[in-house]
Amino acid sequence: MKTAFLFPGQGSQYVGMGEELHRSYPVVRRIFTRADEILGFSLTKLCFEGPREELQKTANTQPAVFATSVACFEVLREKGILPDVLAGHSLGEYTALVVAGAFSFEDGLRLVRRRGQLMQEAVPLGTGGMVAVLGLERETLKEIATEAGRAGVINLANFNCPGQVVLAGEMAALERAVDLAKQAGAKKCVPLSVSGPFHSSLMRSAGERLAQALDGIEIRDPRTPVVANVDGRFLVTAAEVRAALVRQIYSPVRWEEGIQTLIGAGVRTFVEVGPGKVLSGLVKKIASRDTAILNVEDGASLQKVLACLEEVG
Repeated sequence: MKTAFLFPGQGSQYVGMGEELHRSYPVVRRIFTRADEILGFSLTKLCFEGPREELQKTANTQPAVFATSVACFEVLREKGILPDVLAGHSLGEYTALVVAGAFSFEDGLRLVRRRGQLMQEAVPLGTGGMVAVLGLERETLKEIATEAGRAGVINLANFNCPGQVVLAGEMAALERAVDLAKQAGAKKCVPLSVSGPFHSSLMRSAGERLAQALDGIEIRDPRTPVVANVDGRFLVTAAEVRAALVRQIYSPVRWEEGIQTLIGAGVRTFVEVGPGKVLSGLVKKIASRDTAILNVEDGASLQKVLACLEEVG
């Protein structure tokens, strides 16, 4: 039985994330101190104290979630718990690649900070967003996106799990899509806590500029297999990593396919490493009931993982 570590993306952030582990573990303090040094401002204070409005801005959210997730992983590593395979949702793919040794924490932090800036600059704040639609099939949503596209740019951005697809685009098109989705019988339409239409065609310019940033980074072949968002397949070489990260920024996140790939590779234990339980909830809707689904974001969740994995052996 294999264990996969999963790393969250934007939308999982909250004020106070990582603070408890920061008090308890020197390795966590070292991670946050290094992040503050690299970024030139106190990411630590932003994560622990907010304000929430600043934490929500994607140029801040991305390094904040990234650093918190790496810190949670380092605690697990100190405890001798390591994954067989890795995956991360959107931003979380960068965390997975750092854990896999594809690039350093320092380079990863600079990359996600730059990625956040580029994504924010691609579309003016408040003009685009993302909405999770629950209870409709993909084909129905494709038709809805086509119709709503008359009001503006809109794309299917995340295939998260059966019955949950995220739309991204301009606000007028999203509003039209929500109306159409409700008419088609959607159970719920939930606006996401993000500041732009990520993983949509509106991000293509950000992808082109991100490619330039990636050119300045040393990327190595992953030591631990990482499933890519863009196609749900394992990344094997440094060249594949580089190409996937450029495409990822403007392409749909195929999370459901990625989890199915991990299950097919023998994964029966999933550990979400970082703030929140968003990915744990998605995996529950994809995997069978005999799958163990855990998370690590604070002391209590850490102890639960340690006890569970010791029992599993």
